[in-house]
Amino acid sequence: MIDSLEPQVTTADALTAPNGSPELAEAQRAVWRMAHIDFPWDINKALEFALLRTYAVPSISGLLARTGEFSKRVSKRYDDTALLIREVLRNGFDSDRARRAFDRINAMHGRFRIANDDYLYVLSTFVFAPIDWVGRFGHRPMTEVEQHLWFVYWNEFGRRMGIDGLYPDIQSFRAFADEFERTRFVYAPSNRLISERTIDLVLSDYFVPRILHRGGRQVALAITDRPLVEALGFKYPSAPLRALALGGLGLRRVILKLLPKRRAPKWQEIGGRTYPEGYNIEELGTFPRAKGA
Repeated sequence: MIDSLEPQVTTADALTAPNGSPELAEAQRAVWRMAHIDFPWDINKALEFALLRTYAVPSISGLLARTGEFSKRVSKRYDDTALLIREVLRNGFDSDRARRAFDRINAMHGRFRIANDDYLYVLSTFVFAPIDWVGRFGHRPMTEVEQHLWFVYWNEFGRRMGIDGLYPDIQSFRAFADEFERTRFVYAPSNRLISERTIDLVLSDYFVPRILHRGGRQVALAITDRPLVEALGFKYPSAPLRALALGGLGLRRVILKLLPKRRAPKWQEIGGRTYPEGYNIEELGTFPRAKGA
């Protein structure tokens, strides 16, 4: 069975209504609109940087390095992760495609011993990286209601992954994430390995020649914070480079405010380089290696 790269749901109201509270249904519609109409590019970039933050934690980057997926098959592994998340975002929690995606996500992670706090931290990056990015670089910040619904949505995502100890509100979850980063952002060689491969992949998407990737990494890191950069093992970008990168995004923000409001979805291309003809959800992600492989 080939699952098309084309979107199956083209309006928020067409989403399969999730079982649960009316608030969850509202959160699902709000997140769909924000991800596909209000802030599509911003949220896509924010989620890329969300993954980058997780690589500053040695227990997370070390596991990724040991599997060999992000160091040997980074393009496929990156696309598979993005596609599985997209299946849920685009189609709704209780759609057939989302259920199949959760089956794959949970089967992959169930093979490894992963600390619950690591799960919670990764989930927190999907909450706060987009909220913070849109607040800094979007044409407008998320409203308080949108931020709350964004939190409700990802909390449900975590519940369906079987994560324990989910936080009851956005404030307590933010406090957890801040303390986790303060105590767990520590340099390890695996941090540098995984982050370098991932940044280089993103640069290649923008047709940056490999010979320029070293400088490109510094540009990408210029919009992040010092503790993250140092935990990843990179030199903190210079003040002029940071000013240039932040100024470029600031100019984009000003231009966006002058443009007409988007009314139709803008689909972010994902998976085309790895699966130009489509993909099978059940074949995404990692699998146990055959003996002797």
